[in-house]
Amino acid sequence: MSTYHHGDLRTALLQGAGKALEKQGVAALSMRAAARRAGVSHNAPYRHFTDREGLLAALAAEGFGMLGEALRGKEGRALGEAYVRFALGNPQRFRLMFGGVLPIARYPQLRESAGRAHQALVASLKELPDPQTAAAAAWSLVHGLAQLLLDGHFPSHAAQREAFVARVLGAVRFTQRAA
Repeated sequence: MSTYHHGDLRTALLQGAGKALEKQGVAALSMRAAARRAGVSHNAPYRHFTDREGLLAALAAEGFGMLGEALRGKEGRALGEAYVRFALGNPQRFRLMFGGVLPIARYPQLRESAGRAHQALVASLKELPDPQTAAAAAWSLVHGLAQLLLDGHFPSHAAQREAFVARVLGAVRFTQRAA
């Protein structure tokens, strides 16, 4: 394989690793495989990531950014549906982001990216008396639903899944004012 210089090696590595992640899962990702996909020497990724875990942390941080984009401008049930849709559209990245594989405290970029996604949810519930608790409840619901769908516990056909998600989330009141 011939190698060449990238103008933006980090981006090329993340794009290739992201595609490999979704096709083969986290276990198949390695620094060598990322280099191979980017068409560079096996040592080139180490210019941007200290090790495999650093690459995975960058992929997870990127995933939280993608999730934030998917949730942007959504409220209530539409926000929940967007969250589940993101999980189903990016199952391996979702599992990486939330699977407890990465020590989030060790990676400031990952911690910040995850925090921004969480704060967007809190902000969408700011009219409630306790938006932090409401956000935790909403996140728990949609995350659990997404995980159960990914693990095959509910309908697997795409059309059935979307209708099922809409029904489940429609059964929950996402906003409730204090009495």
